[in-house]
Amino acid sequence: QFTHVKSKIVKMKLAALALLAGSASAYQVTPTMTFSLGKFGKKAPAKAAAPKVISGSSPSADAWANAGPSTALPFATAPATLDGSMLGDVGFDPLGFSTVPVGAWFKGFDGREGTLGDLTWYREAELIHGRIAQLAVVGFLAPGLFGTLPGNEWTGVDAYSKTNPLEAFSAVPGLAILQIFLFMTYLEVRRINIIKEEGENYTPGDLRIGQGEGRWNPFSLEYSPEAYEEKQLQELKHCRLAMIGIFGLWAQAQASGVGAIEQLSAGLTAPDYYAKAGYFLPEGI
Repeated sequence: QFTHVKSKIVKMKLAALALLAGSASAYQVTPTMTFSLGKFGKKAPAKAAAPKVISGSSPSADAWANAGPSTALPFATAPATLDGSMLGDVGFDPLGFSTVPVGAWFKGFDGREGTLGDLTWYREAELIHGRIAQLAVVGFLAPGLFGTLPGNEWTGVDAYSKTNPLEAFSAVPGLAILQIFLFMTYLEVRRINIIKEEGENYTPGDLRIGQGEGRWNPFSLEYSPEAYEEKQLQELKHCRLAMIGIFGLWAQAQASGVGAIEQLSAGLTAPDYYAKAGYFLPEGI
């Protein structure tokens, strides 16, 4: 009897468990299979589109690609930037300065990058350097030809007696050098102000000196347009010659330690053997 009752109780428990299991399964969410393939299975995030790079030749490369014959150097070529339209242009630019993208020089530093510069920049630099070189050539030759300035007790008796400019630079008083420096500063400031005022209409090397309305013209110069252009070309050639000449004068003074006139005078004097031999040419020659 007891066994029979126990058996019924066990069956009732099993039935209750079955009912509970069925109720729970009714509310169970069907599991979803998930898996991972690691770094190979994950989809990489979309990368930002790289900026499109537009490649092309530089202004310098274009200028050399369209190069033409050079008048100054027949065995070489001149970049296309030197087309002969500018006064004094003979196609001399073996280093390609005219092709360098420097931008419009009178606009300052803004907008220089990537813009082919106007040849006005180089012509201005050529004229200014050439004019300084012409003054330097006169300074190298004048003391030997016409003598030096007298000194005094304050400056020193021999302060201005050096005919070699390299020695004279360190012998003259410091105030004399300062005087030259201040005068040059004034001229440069004046030139820059003229450039700012005229902008794109500025003519290279124009210091408002010479013929023309509102200019300082102490010699009352009045050339025709053709003659004036010829004078401009003459100045340009003198500038170029002076820049070469001053380098030669400086190098020779540095090597010899004496002025140019002293060197020439020594080369033109009669040697001793000629004096001993006497004047052997026929009379009248």
